[in-house]
Amino acid sequence: MFDRLQGNGPIKELLRHMLAHGRVPHALIFAGESGVGKKEFAIELAAALNCQERTPTGEACDRCPSCTRIMNWPTENQNENRIIWSMHPDVGLIRPPGRFILVEQARELAREANLNPYEGAARTFIIDEADKLNEAASNALLKTLEEMPHTSYIILVTERIAALLPTVLSRCQKLRFAPLSSEELAPLIQREKRVSAEEARTIARLARGSAGRALRMDWEEERARRERALAILEAALAEDRARLLRLAEEMSEAAHKEDLEPTLDWLTLLARDAWLFGAGADEQIINTDLRARLERIAARATASRLVRWIEKIDEIRRHLSVNINRRIASDALLLAMASG
Repeated sequence: MFDRLQGNGPIKELLRHMLAHGRVPHALIFAGESGVGKKEFAIELAAALNCQERTPTGEACDRCPSCTRIMNWPTENQNENRIIWSMHPDVGLIRPPGRFILVEQARELAREANLNPYEGAARTFIIDEADKLNEAASNALLKTLEEMPHTSYIILVTERIAALLPTVLSRCQKLRFAPLSSEELAPLIQREKRVSAEEARTIARLARGSAGRALRMDWEEERARRERALAILEAALAEDRARLLRLAEEMSEAAHKEDLEPTLDWLTLLARDAWLFGAGADEQIINTDLRARLERIAARATASRLVRWIEKIDEIRRHLSVNINRRIASDALLLAMASG
């Protein structure tokens, strides 16, 4: 059932209505940011179309043999130049084996879509990262979309709907997925990552509505980077140049070489949060678990100084993109912050 999935209540209601009235379009586009559950919704819809014991709302029961097989995908590496089949013979997935989805994959889909279902009621094909269809694959897919068999469904999943050909777009009904709210994400994060409720809320805000991004995040690593960035802000306010130079040296050491850009991101977020505390905009703050330390920074730093820090961080980030020496960049940034 769709209720087992996080967020996007309006899309759940729309899909329930389509299923209950037998009006599921044969070609759909699920569009939205990475990690908001688009592919999971597509699999759940495929299960509903083939479920042996549908609920009164037309949804999948998630318990019958058909549903459990559709939810079960092979763990070993299949040939990704072909359709990847779930354990149910009527539900398959196409994804790019490299930079693009290939014309051979689209042609195989066309052949399979024209076959009658082997066991279920509907052959259902999910095209993941559909924005990576190359031109030849898009044109081959277009022919299938123009003559869709009544027992087949195609669901295109994409983060970049504008990258799809207009001719493909015009033949599909588009459903746009919204990022998840922090309130929707936090319980999932707390359960899966075994962190405190406050840490889960912080991770949810950092992930900007993406469950995938939140669950991939190594919170222990990010927390260490955040602590380093907070120490830099506090040392800059104290104008402790010796400590700042030690921190700069640490940032540029081999062990922390790949931490520089993420630490710059944390410096920006923490300076922004301190500015928001000073402006009284508490509801927009990400790092609420650091309230006491951020309030002390906000009390000692003027709003204009915090803005200058953020601008300086952005300037250093631009310099790094053209391969400036990392040690020089970190020294220059931290000394500039100490100077105001």
